[in-house]
Amino acid sequence: MPELPEMETYRKLLNEQIAGTVITGTEVTREKSINVSPEAFNEQLTGRTVWYVERRGKHLIFHLDNGKRLELHLMLGGFLFFGREEDKPDRTAQVTLRFDKGNLYFMGLRLGHLHLLSVKEVEGALSKLGPDPFDKRLTSEKFAALFDKKRGSLKASLVDQHVIAGIGNCYADEIAYTASIRPDAKIPLLRDEDWERLHRSMHSVLKEAISRGGYMDQPLTATDVLTGGYESVFQVYERAGETCGRCGGTIEQIEVASRKAYLCPGCQKE
Repeated sequence: MPELPEMETYRKLLNEQIAGTVITGTEVTREKSINVSPEAFNEQLTGRTVWYVERRGKHLIFHLDNGKRLELHLMLGGFLFFGREEDKPDRTAQVTLRFDKGNLYFMGLRLGHLHLLSVKEVEGALSKLGPDPFDKRLTSEKFAALFDKKRGSLKASLVDQHVIAGIGNCYADEIAYTASIRPDAKIPLLRDEDWERLHRSMHSVLKEAISRGGYMDQPLTATDVLTGGYESVFQVYERAGETCGRCGGTIEQIEVASRKAYLCPGCQKE
Protein backbone atom coordinates (compact mmCIF):
# COMPACT_ATOMS: atom_id res chain seq x y z
CA MET A 1 0.00 0.00 0.00
CA PRO A 2 1.38 3.45 -0.88
CA GLU A 3 2.43 5.34 2.25
CA LEU A 4 3.42 8.94 2.93
CA PRO A 5 6.63 9.01 0.81
CA GLU A 6 4.89 7.41 -2.18
CA MET A 7 1.95 9.83 -1.98
CA GLU A 8 4.30 12.79 -1.48
CA THR A 9 6.17 11.71 -4.61
CA TYR A 10 2.89 11.57 -6.50
CA ARG A 11 1.94 15.01 -5.15
CA LYS A 12 5.18 16.57 -6.33
CA LEU A 13 5.16 14.95 -9.78
CA LEU A 14 1.45 15.56 -10.37
CA ASN A 15 1.81 19.25 -9.58
CA GLU A 16 4.54 19.39 -12.23
CA GLN A 17 2.29 17.66 -14.77
CA ILE A 18 -1.26 18.92 -14.23
CA ALA A 19 -1.35 21.97 -11.94
CA GLY A 20 -3.03 24.77 -13.87
CA THR A 21 -4.33 22.50 -16.64
CA VAL A 22 -7.90 21.76 -17.71
CA ILE A 23 -9.68 18.42 -17.49
CA THR A 24 -11.04 17.76 -20.98
CA GLY A 25 -13.02 14.63 -20.18
CA THR A 26 -13.30 11.56 -17.97
CA GLU A 27 -13.86 7.83 -18.23
CA VAL A 28 -15.09 5.52 -15.48
CA THR A 29 -15.03 1.74 -15.88
CA ARG A 30 -15.81 0.93 -12.24
CA GLU A 31 -18.62 2.96 -10.72
CA LYS A 32 -17.78 1.84 -7.16
CA SER A 33 -14.50 3.75 -7.39
CA ILE A 34 -16.35 7.07 -7.43
CA ASN A 35 -19.19 8.49 -5.32
CA VAL A 36 -21.45 9.93 -8.02
CA SER A 37 -22.73 8.54 -11.31
CA PRO A 38 -20.21 8.44 -14.19
CA GLU A 39 -22.39 10.93 -16.03
CA ALA A 40 -22.38 13.41 -13.14
CA PHE A 41 -18.67 12.83 -12.62
CA ASN A 42 -17.93 13.71 -16.24
CA GLU A 43 -20.29 16.69 -16.29
CA GLN A 44 -18.88 18.22 -13.10
CA LEU A 45 -15.21 17.69 -14.02
CA THR A 46 -15.01 18.43 -17.73
CA GLY A 47 -13.76 21.97 -18.25
CA ARG A 48 -12.49 22.32 -14.69
CA THR A 49 -8.92 23.42 -13.98
CA VAL A 50 -6.80 21.55 -11.44
CA TRP A 51 -5.24 24.30 -9.33
CA TYR A 52 -2.88 22.06 -7.37
CA VAL A 53 -2.58 18.70 -5.59
CA GLU A 54 -2.31 18.44 -1.79
CA ARG A 55 -1.36 15.47 0.39
CA ARG A 56 -2.82 14.57 3.77
CA GLY A 57 -1.41 11.37 5.20
CA LYS A 58 -1.95 8.73 2.53
CA HIS A 59 -4.63 10.80 0.76
CA LEU A 60 -4.26 13.16 -2.20
CA ILE A 61 -6.63 16.08 -2.71
CA PHE A 62 -6.99 17.64 -6.15
CA HIS A 63 -8.11 21.27 -5.77
CA LEU A 64 -10.40 22.40 -8.61
CA ASP A 65 -11.16 25.91 -9.81
CA ASN A 66 -14.85 25.68 -8.84
CA GLY A 67 -14.11 25.00 -5.18
CA LYS A 68 -14.69 21.26 -5.46
CA ARG A 69 -12.12 18.64 -4.51
CA LEU A 70 -11.17 15.16 -5.72
CA GLU A 71 -10.14 13.06 -2.73
CA LEU A 72 -8.02 10.01 -3.56
CA HIS A 73 -7.10 7.05 -1.40
CA LEU A 74 -5.28 4.30 -3.30
CA MET A 75 -5.52 1.66 -0.56
CA LEU A 76 -3.91 -1.72 -1.34
CA GLY A 77 -2.77 -2.19 -4.94
CA GLY A 78 -3.68 1.23 -6.30
CA PHE A 79 -1.32 3.31 -8.44
CA LEU A 80 -1.31 6.17 -10.94
CA PHE A 81 0.08 6.77 -14.41
CA PHE A 82 0.16 9.98 -16.43
CA GLY A 83 0.82 9.94 -20.16
CA ARG A 84 -0.44 8.73 -23.49
CA GLU A 85 -2.63 5.67 -23.97
CA GLU A 86 0.16 3.82 -25.78
CA ASP A 87 2.58 4.37 -22.88
CA LYS A 88 0.40 3.30 -19.97
CA PRO A 89 0.86 -0.08 -18.22
CA ASP A 90 -1.19 -2.98 -19.52
CA ARG A 91 -3.71 -2.66 -16.72
CA THR A 92 -7.34 -1.55 -16.69
CA ALA A 93 -7.89 1.96 -15.39
CA GLN A 94 -10.93 2.27 -13.14
CA VAL A 95 -10.98 6.06 -13.62
CA THR A 96 -9.30 8.27 -16.22
CA LEU A 97 -8.97 12.07 -16.26
CA ARG A 98 -8.11 13.45 -19.68
CA PHE A 99 -5.90 16.50 -20.28
CA ASP A 100 -4.54 18.04 -23.47
CA LYS A 101 -1.02 16.74 -22.89
CA GLY A 102 -1.89 13.31 -21.52
CA ASN A 103 -4.26 11.26 -19.39
CA LEU A 104 -4.15 10.53 -15.68
CA TYR A 105 -4.99 6.87 -15.12
CA PHE A 106 -6.15 5.58 -11.72
CA MET A 107 -5.49 1.84 -11.63
CA GLY A 108 -5.88 -0.91 -9.06
CA LEU A 109 -8.76 0.90 -7.34
CA ARG A 110 -10.50 -2.28 -6.19
CA LEU A 111 -10.34 -1.06 -2.59
CA GLY A 112 -9.42 2.58 -3.15
CA HIS A 113 -11.55 5.47 -4.34
CA LEU A 114 -11.63 8.86 -6.08
CA HIS A 115 -14.44 10.93 -4.60
CA LEU A 116 -15.77 14.28 -5.81
CA LEU A 117 -16.45 16.33 -2.68
CA SER A 118 -17.05 19.82 -1.38
CA VAL A 119 -14.50 21.44 0.93
CA LYS A 120 -16.72 20.66 3.93
CA GLU A 121 -17.12 17.03 2.85
CA VAL A 122 -13.35 16.61 2.50
CA GLU A 123 -12.78 18.02 5.97
CA GLY A 124 -15.40 15.65 7.35
CA ALA A 125 -13.98 12.63 5.54
CA LEU A 126 -10.45 13.29 6.84
CA SER A 127 -11.37 14.72 10.24
CA LYS A 128 -10.26 11.63 12.17
CA LEU A 129 -6.76 11.53 10.71
CA GLY A 130 -3.95 12.03 13.18
CA PRO A 131 -1.34 14.76 12.60
CA ASP A 132 1.11 14.61 9.74
CA PRO A 133 4.61 13.45 10.74
CA PHE A 134 6.01 16.71 9.34
CA ASP A 135 3.59 18.99 11.18
CA LYS A 136 5.92 21.69 12.57
CA ARG A 137 3.92 21.72 15.81
CA LEU A 138 4.60 18.02 16.40
CA THR A 139 7.52 18.15 18.83
CA SER A 140 8.96 14.94 20.30
CA GLU A 141 6.90 15.56 23.45
CA LYS A 142 3.66 15.99 21.49
CA PHE A 143 4.57 12.99 19.37
CA ALA A 144 4.91 10.83 22.49
CA ALA A 145 1.63 12.21 23.83
CA LEU A 146 -0.21 10.81 20.81
CA PHE A 147 0.43 7.32 22.22
CA ASP A 148 -0.47 8.08 25.86
CA LYS A 149 -3.63 5.97 25.90
CA LYS A 150 -2.23 3.11 23.84
CA ARG A 151 -1.40 -0.21 25.52
CA GLY A 152 -0.55 -2.40 22.55
CA SER A 153 2.55 -2.71 20.37
CA LEU A 154 4.51 0.11 18.80
CA LYS A 155 3.89 -0.97 15.21
CA ALA A 156 0.12 -1.29 15.69
CA SER A 157 0.02 2.34 16.87
CA LEU A 158 2.43 3.71 14.26
CA VAL A 159 0.23 2.38 11.44
CA ASP A 160 -3.00 3.63 13.07
CA GLN A 161 -4.01 6.58 10.90
CA HIS A 162 -6.04 8.04 13.77
CA VAL A 163 -2.83 8.35 15.80
CA ILE A 164 -0.50 9.69 13.12
CA ALA A 165 -1.25 9.91 9.40
CA GLY A 166 0.83 8.45 6.59
CA ILE A 167 2.87 5.60 8.11
CA GLY A 168 2.15 2.02 7.09
CA ASN A 169 3.75 -1.41 7.34
CA CYS A 170 6.96 -0.61 5.50
CA TYR A 171 7.98 2.63 7.18
CA ALA A 172 6.85 1.53 10.64
CA ASP A 173 9.45 -1.26 10.47
CA GLU A 174 12.13 1.03 9.05
CA ILE A 175 11.48 3.69 11.71
CA ALA A 176 11.59 1.16 14.55
CA TYR A 177 14.86 -0.28 13.21
CA THR A 178 16.48 3.14 12.87
CA ALA A 179 15.45 3.93 16.46
CA SER A 180 16.77 0.52 17.69
CA ILE A 181 13.34 -0.37 19.13
CA ARG A 182 11.44 -3.57 18.39
CA PRO A 183 8.17 -3.09 16.45
CA ASP A 184 6.46 -5.38 18.99
CA ALA A 185 7.61 -3.29 21.97
CA LYS A 186 4.71 -2.46 24.30
CA ILE A 187 3.82 1.24 24.36
CA PRO A 188 3.72 1.64 28.18
CA LEU A 189 7.29 0.32 28.49
CA LEU A 190 8.84 2.95 26.21
CA ARG A 191 10.84 5.70 27.92
CA ASP A 192 11.21 9.39 27.08
CA GLU A 193 14.50 8.75 25.30
CA ASP A 194 12.82 6.04 23.20
CA TRP A 195 10.18 8.51 22.01
CA GLU A 196 12.87 11.07 21.20
CA ARG A 197 14.69 8.49 19.04
CA LEU A 198 11.47 7.42 17.36
CA HIS A 199 10.60 11.03 16.58
CA ARG A 200 14.02 11.64 15.01
CA SER A 201 13.94 8.32 13.19
CA MET A 202 10.48 9.01 11.78
CA HIS A 203 11.71 12.25 10.23
CA SER A 204 14.99 10.84 8.92
CA VAL A 205 13.43 7.70 7.39
CA LEU A 206 10.52 9.51 5.76
CA LYS A 207 12.73 12.34 4.44
CA GLU A 208 15.16 9.89 2.86
CA ALA A 209 12.31 7.83 1.41
CA ILE A 210 10.78 10.97 -0.14
CA SER A 211 14.14 12.02 -1.57
CA ARG A 212 14.41 8.60 -3.24
CA GLY A 213 10.82 8.53 -4.52
CA GLY A 214 9.46 5.95 -2.07
CA TYR A 215 9.40 2.22 -2.74
CA MET A 216 6.73 1.72 -5.44
CA ASP A 217 8.10 0.20 -8.63
CA GLN A 218 5.52 1.76 -10.96
CA PRO A 219 6.70 5.15 -12.33
CA LEU A 220 4.16 7.94 -12.73
CA THR A 221 5.28 8.77 -16.27
CA ALA A 222 7.32 7.12 -19.00
CA THR A 223 10.26 9.40 -18.11
CA ASP A 224 9.92 9.19 -14.31
CA VAL A 225 13.28 8.14 -12.82
CA LEU A 226 12.47 9.19 -9.23
CA THR A 227 9.74 6.77 -8.17
CA GLY A 228 10.85 3.56 -6.43
CA GLY A 229 14.39 4.45 -5.45
CA TYR A 230 13.97 3.71 -1.75
CA GLU A 231 13.31 -0.01 -2.21
CA SER A 232 17.00 -0.65 -2.83
CA VAL A 233 17.97 0.75 0.59
CA PHE A 234 15.46 -1.03 2.84
CA GLN A 235 17.20 -1.81 6.13
CA VAL A 236 14.83 -4.56 7.34
CA TYR A 237 11.51 -4.46 5.49
CA GLU A 238 11.01 -7.69 3.49
CA ARG A 239 14.66 -8.65 4.16
CA ALA A 240 14.07 -11.67 6.40
CA GLY A 241 17.07 -14.00 6.38
CA GLU A 242 19.46 -11.33 5.11
CA THR A 243 22.34 -9.80 7.02
CA CYS A 244 21.81 -6.65 9.08
CA GLY A 245 23.99 -3.87 7.72
CA ARG A 246 24.51 -2.44 11.20
CA CYS A 247 25.47 -5.39 13.42
CA GLY A 248 25.87 -8.32 11.05
CA GLY A 249 23.00 -10.28 12.61
CA THR A 250 20.20 -11.97 10.70
CA ILE A 251 16.98 -10.08 10.01
CA GLU A 252 13.83 -11.86 11.14
CA GLN A 253 10.15 -11.74 10.27
CA ILE A 254 7.66 -11.78 13.15
CA GLU A 255 3.95 -11.09 13.53
CA VAL A 256 2.68 -7.98 15.32
CA ALA A 257 -1.07 -7.49 15.74
CA SER A 258 -1.75 -9.80 12.77
CA ARG A 259 0.73 -7.92 10.57
CA LYS A 260 4.13 -9.01 9.31
CA ALA A 261 7.00 -7.11 10.84
CA TYR A 262 10.73 -7.18 10.18
CA LEU A 263 13.52 -6.53 12.68
CA CYS A 264 17.11 -7.28 13.63
CA PRO A 265 17.10 -8.99 17.06
CA GLY A 266 20.71 -7.93 17.52
CA CYS A 267 20.00 -4.22 17.08
CA GLN A 268 16.44 -4.18 18.40
CA LYS A 269 16.63 -6.01 21.69
CA GLU A 270 13.76 -7.12 23.91
